[in-house]
Amino acid sequence: RRRYPVVYVTDADYGFPMLRLIGRRMNVEGPRIENFILIGLGYAAGEDGMTSRRRDYTPTPRGPSGAPPGARHGESRQYVTYLRDTVLPFVDARWRTDPARRVYVGHSYGGLLGAEMLLTEPGLFGSYVLGSPSLWFDKRYLLRELPALLQKAPPLRARVYLSVGEFEALRRGEPGYQQQVDMVADNETLAARLRVRRDPGLAIRSDVLRDEDHLSVAPQGFTRGLLHVLPHRPAATP
Repeated sequence: RRRYPVVYVTDADYGFPMLRLIGRRMNVEGPRIENFILIGLGYAAGEDGMTSRRRDYTPTPRGPSGAPPGARHGESRQYVTYLRDTVLPFVDARWRTDPARRVYVGHSYGGLLGAEMLLTEPGLFGSYVLGSPSLWFDKRYLLRELPALLQKAPPLRARVYLSVGEFEALRRGEPGYQQQVDMVADNETLAARLRVRRDPGLAIRSDVLRDEDHLSVAPQGFTRGLLHVLPHRPAATP
């Protein structure tokens, strides 16, 4: 029986319906994206989204200065363990999945978590769609650790699609642009350092999407990402 790639998307409250509609819309006039099983990664029971994502999607306890008093950060390793040992086996045991073709999709803190998993648990997913990953977190912690992480990592095998909005560049005083951090430059740094490895199984694409900011960019980035990592391929003729 046929098995299907599985797309896991963080922030399921908006990510799940968005990807469901993208998958349907892109195939209205003929198949462009391969059929997939969609899994939404929700928040902890009884918590609002920001409480869960601050804690579960970030790599260190040193959150931004604007976070509420008592906010918890830095438990991404525990969350990745939960995904690896509980969520992925649960899904694979119940649906006709192809574990070799898991796709991770995340935006902002969700993109940060995906970048961390690519570098520390590279076998969990075969493809990553990372939208505006918050690489600025804790004074660019993940980028600072990148040389050591890449030195320890085995050859990476994944299709990676990175996207960020044009207005997420740091241009102080220009209306519409970022005023605090340069997410465009950070994306370019991550992509460049991954490409330098020249791992034969690692394919990187990084796009700056015009006329988009941090809040508007996700639908276009997710659409392009799915088209990139799950393009429909016609069945081979006998």
